Amino acid sequence: MYLARLIYTSVPTHDFSPDDISGILETARHNNREHSITGLLYFNHRYFLQCLEGSRSNINKIYQRILNDCRHQEPLLLDYREIEVRDFPEWEMAYLPETEQTRSLYMRYSPTGEFSPYHMSGESCHQLMLSLRKVLPAV
Repeated sequence: MYLARLIYTSVPTHDFSPDDISGILETARHNNREHSITGLLYFNHRYFLQCLEGSRSNINKIYQRILNDCRHQEPLLLDYREIEVRDFPEWEMAYLPETEQTRSLYMRYSPTGEFSPYHMSGESCHQLMLSLRKVLPAV
């Protein structure tokens, strides 16, 4: 079994309340724990940006569920690769909301004046997530 990392972005189909996000995280953490998936979810109310790490087969199963989830639209696979080690081994699914600190960080990686993963490379999104991991506490 190989370790893999998948990074995707999507647009929410409606406005998400904090309770909606809590529900998503609770379900994701439960499912991820059962399948040895780790990762990070960043959400700024306009875009989801998520990194999933785990076995190739489990990552693909999770991503297929996401593609069929009516809460997501315009999904875009930004990066998919086999990896030697996990970048987020301690988090079944860390969540980082948008803050002033995240806004200054993503400007380092975005070619536009605002955060849009659709205009970023997969590697830029990966580097952004690594930067977020280093400076922000995960919820």
